[in-house]
Amino acid sequence: MREAVMTAARATVQSHGYNALSFRELAKEVGIKSASVHYHFPTKGDLGAALARRYTEEGAAYLAELLATPEDATWCMDRYTEIFRSALANDNRMCLCGIMSAELDDLPTEVRTEVDKFAAMNVGWLAKVLSRARPSARDQDLQEHAMAIFAAIEGAQLIARGCRDIGIYDRTIRAYRATGFIP
Repeated sequence: MREAVMTAARATVQSHGYNALSFRELAKEVGIKSASVHYHFPTKGDLGAALARRYTEEGAAYLAELLATPEDATWCMDRYTEIFRSALANDNRMCLCGIMSAELDDLPTEVRTEVDKFAAMNVGWLAKVLSRARPSARDQDLQEHAMAIFAAIEGAQLIARGCRDIGIYDRTIRAYRATGFIP
């Protein structure tokens, strides 16, 4: 039951944001009583933190697999940008932690902490990928470039979602690549 609640909650957040989470609605969707949702997640903050933590862990595992290959930075970035594109292709959804970031002021501390971990994990991974393309670059420069890329890709996803046009995302990623912003 816990997994069913997590799956339904993730879909809700990716489509409507953290504030749209309702234990009553999740219970109805999963076919259980609201008290059963509370059994697994005593508070909405517990559920939000669990969602963000799992999202980060799953993302980190996938990204580690990419880094374990001998492929170049361009190949890695193609796979990375596809992650964000696939959320849009899945019923115009957003990155879970990206949409939560937009609601940062409304998030309980435990959820904010997990969202911050997601951002740090992505920036760290991007810096490692960038080091494949620029092995002599300073770590600080790689970190700053990585943060810019992460923000730009999340932003491209957000704009494409708002316009309900995945083509905007595709054209934006191509433009980032054409200018050399991303490998």
